[in-house]
Amino acid sequence: NPEKISEANVYIQVLDVNDHAPEFPKYYETFVCENAVSGQLIQSISAVDRDDSAEGHHFYFSLAQEATNNSHFTVKDNQGS
Repeated sequence: NPEKISEANVYIQVLDVNDHAPEFPKYYETFVCENAVSGQLIQSISAVDRDDSAEGHHFYFSLAQEATNNSHFTVKDNQGS
């Protein structure tokens, strides 16, 4: 019934601010040996976020745009942090 329709403006104020960007919890230095085989795991990395909620976050990693055409390296999501 069109006579029972109304509109209202709703304003939302976001109080939680992401003060800290995700960062690595430690310094990573990776070396690739000359006898490494194709598909071999070279390095596992993780990230932390000091704004992390109790439920936690899932981080996504990717190769830099200029490295995406290089078939010698891949990044695989281990479904962890």
